[in-house]
Amino acid sequence: MSVAAPTMTAGRAGPNSGTRIGIGFVVLLPALLALAWSYLLPTVQALGRSTTRDRMVGPSESVGAANYEALFTRGFLGDMGSALLLALVPLALALLVAPVLALLADRAGRPARLALRALVVLPVAGYAPVALLIGWRLDRVEPGTMLDRPLATLVEFTAVTGAGLVVAIATTAFLGTLRGRPHRRDALPAALTVAGLLMLGIIAVTLQTFTATLMTGNSRTPVAHVVTQSLQRMDLGGGSAAAVLLLIPLALLGLAATVLLLLTKARIEVVDEAVTHREHPEGVVSKSGPVAESAPVTESTGNRQARIGLAVAGAIVFAVMLWVAWPWLTRSLRFTTEIPPMPAPDLSSMLTATWLPTLLSAVVTVAVAAAAGFAIGGLRPLGRFSELLLLPFAPWLFVGTGPLAIESYLRARDFDQLNTFLGLVPPGWVSIPALFLFTVLFRGLEPRWRAGGGFGRAMLAPAAPMILLVGLVTWLVTAAQVLWPMLVASTPMNRPAPLEAIMMFARWGRATDEFALGAVLPLPMILIFLVAFGWLQVRYLDRLAVRVGR
Repeated sequence: MSVAAPTMTAGRAGPNSGTRIGIGFVVLLPALLALAWSYLLPTVQALGRSTTRDRMVGPSESVGAANYEALFTRGFLGDMGSALLLALVPLALALLVAPVLALLADRAGRPARLALRALVVLPVAGYAPVALLIGWRLDRVEPGTMLDRPLATLVEFTAVTGAGLVVAIATTAFLGTLRGRPHRRDALPAALTVAGLLMLGIIAVTLQTFTATLMTGNSRTPVAHVVTQSLQRMDLGGGSAAAVLLLIPLALLGLAATVLLLLTKARIEVVDEAVTHREHPEGVVSKSGPVAESAPVTESTGNRQARIGLAVAGAIVFAVMLWVAWPWLTRSLRFTTEIPPMPAPDLSSMLTATWLPTLLSAVVTVAVAAAAGFAIGGLRPLGRFSELLLLPFAPWLFVGTGPLAIESYLRARDFDQLNTFLGLVPPGWVSIPALFLFTVLFRGLEPRWRAGGGFGRAMLAPAAPMILLVGLVTWLVTAAQVLWPMLVASTPMNRPAPLEAIMMFARWGRATDEFALGAVLPLPMILIFLVAFGWLQVRYLDRLAVRVGR
């Protein structure tokens, strides 16, 4: 049931200006508090600690810029430059392969488009970087290769773990730029905006690579240096200095993405299911928003050449995904690895540590982000300047666990949360990327509410599936990470399955060809994610359109 439309005020439906400002800032407050606790305060602490000599025991002493000078001498900036090479394959997939797939699918007609959407669900539902890498190392990497070409191997491992997810996200985004357009050329500004955001995000993520680094033993990457310098070499000051140097480019990338969103006025709108392109535009009135339901342009049957091209491209993509995942899939039905005299880890404890703390984190962080996105994009307390409220979050838009991991670890230690359930909960209390996404979504939905649509029908109903989608993706991706559990879970009974799999592989290596990987991402979980993501792609995401400009 839709909520009744609010009273009109000065030609606008919804709360009046004073109410919007008051409610908006109240709803935004949890995200601001989470930002201060999870990001701002640890950043300030890392900055202060970076100018000290702190060995974790005894008092610290000020050393000025000595830690930074040591990093420059060691070649830390060069290591960050080398880390940028890890982005080459993901960038090629996101900026070359994904747009071609999206354009072919859009030209091929609705059935082909939905088939492509179903295809890109597979690598998302099966996102298990640890399982992929262990299987890849067992079957695809010769012994000694990582020592002979460490950087090339790291590029290879990064591509293996992230290729499917990158193609899925980028293809979905580019399909959104084409939805509901009278002419495909009208999608170019939105497509360029999406391309810019993807480029900035991919560079930021690859700068924070850790799982692939852990599997190769290559410590010359930024996050690996932060961790090893701080905890293995007992040099918190040096590790904090590395974290600060890493935070600088990440902050610049986040600010650049925010400015791009502000300048382009990017938003997500809902279009009618049947709306597509019209090849003969006579009599069609172009509109800036979604095509009106009163004058829809019906789905075309598609282009034969495009269908053939998409079929070939889709077959290649599927074959590559299957080839990459095959070493994991052949081991995915075994849940324990009995290697005498070591007993197998307790399966129930591993699964609990993997999925319950991360579920709690996903629920909280996405809920806080959704509330903040509604405050900024839906209630719009500052009117047309409301998106400026994104600026306080911008420097940490692309900051993951890695750069602030040591400060978060010290906080968990001080609160006596190591080797506990609460300790396994990832340290961030708001998902800033989700906050930006929800802001863009509510910004696109807000005109319907302003025009007099009920809150439930105009805002809540279109946003609820997105909240579910973002929550599920956040849960899945967070459960697959190993950095935070590695810091806070030192006993086997507290280790999540991905971390335990890495520990077992590090201990026994190629001692068994039947290495158990089924616990990393169990088949029931894959099926749950597959059904949920498939339904959301076909029934929900296919109705969303990415728009820029007024």
